Amino acid sequence: MPGKVLIFGAAGQLGTELLNEFRKRGYKTRGLDRASVDITDADRVQQSIADFDPEIVINAAAYNQVDVAEQEPQAAFAVNALAVRHIAMSCRQNGALLVHFSTDYVFDGRAGRPYTEEDPPRPLGAYAVSKLAGEYFAQAYLEDPLIIRTSGVYGPGGLRTARGNFIELMLRLAQSGQPIRVVEDHVASPTFAPALAARTADLVERGHRGLFHVGGGVAISWFDFAKLIFRAAGLSPELRPTNEREYRTAARRPRYSALSNAKMERAGLEPMPPLEQAVSAYFALRRQQMLTTAPA
Repeated sequence: MPGKVLIFGAAGQLGTELLNEFRKRGYKTRGLDRASVDITDADRVQQSIADFDPEIVINAAAYNQVDVAEQEPQAAFAVNALAVRHIAMSCRQNGALLVHFSTDYVFDGRAGRPYTEEDPPRPLGAYAVSKLAGEYFAQAYLEDPLIIRTSGVYGPGGLRTARGNFIELMLRLAQSGQPIRVVEDHVASPTFAPALAARTADLVERGHRGLFHVGGGVAISWFDFAKLIFRAAGLSPELRPTNEREYRTAARRPRYSALSNAKMERAGLEPMPPLEQAVSAYFALRRQQMLTTAPA
């Protein structure tokens, strides 16, 4: 019989989908956002877990301002690493399973192929270092956490979050009427949040533990992803390719950080949906969400 699931980061675009998915499966859920619990406060984390006494604790909270982290690495480390330590210690004390989300950015992008769980990480910047440290803290304090690395998450919750996602960014830029420049030499595996939430629940329910990659299932450059988005949206802005040399950022990013889902699929889970299908589903959910939130 389904038990109780506590989700940190429940207001984010992944957190909202995790809440929906576990509720659909009959779990009693509690979602906590940054306003209700500061996960860098160890006492608040411990109290939150003890009060609800869940069988499963999911950490979907993260500091993900990759470039800003270069100026404030301590802030990134506090949320992405030390807070995971607080959560892991509380899970151990309460006998709960920890499900923690990490990132493709733990790799340096030099492999030139989708990364597997066996590939050694080599983070390139402060954000990436903090996320890898979070993985290590989870593994250090717990015998069998479930750690899921993912890539470029996008979900309809991005309509409400402050930073949105890549699709929402492209749609905003298209409205400007100005040429849009997107890097063509950086490749990832953009991941549809509802599908990621469903695969997460599948991994939990089938008793899988350890490290899993759950990316979008296809390696694609951000430039080609932008083209796919505009095609699905029926838009034709002026889109120009650029590259890392022309478009410098404060943080170094892996040029090729796509993730292989082979281990997940070997575990018997359904493959992630094709990218075009996922983007179409995104726009359908986006339209539905805009209709339900529109003023009467």
